[in-house]
Amino acid sequence: MIHPGSVVRQFSEAEASQLADDWLAVFGKNRQGANTKAYLWHVFSAARYPSIAGAEAIQQYEQQAGMEFVVLSNDRKLAFVTDLLPKSSSLADYYVFPPNLAWTMAFTHEDGWLGPYFARHPDFVKLDAENQFKLEKRRQAEAARRKGWA
Repeated sequence: MIHPGSVVRQFSEAEASQLADDWLAVFGKNRQGANTKAYLWHVFSAARYPSIAGAEAIQQYEQQAGMEFVVLSNDRKLAFVTDLLPKSSSLADYYVFPPNLAWTMAFTHEDGWLGPYFARHPDFVKLDAENQFKLEKRRQAEAARRKGWA
């Protein structure tokens, strides 16, 4: 379903729907005129939320680091957490983001024509700092375990 990484948590359909609502609360506030019922990523293709597209989006996406990543299907019925930043999926249209929605990557079935799209939360700097702090704490804990301190 995804590559690389492993699914570490599967969400229920109701939870996946709530994740889509949470995603829209950040990235879809100004979605009027964008058909988000068909595709959430229309907020980007319709210029309703600032984003970058194509190769530049992939470049920004590949620079993101975190402890876990949410993958949400466009139909809002499937969502899961993975341990590594996904590079590909068997899903046609899907979204990847950290649990705090600091940023999002929208992979589209129109790849190369429309998308993929990368966008940041309005509070990206603060939210990304939180993600980086958690990642650093994990690195420190792993180093301590390797030294036999924990």
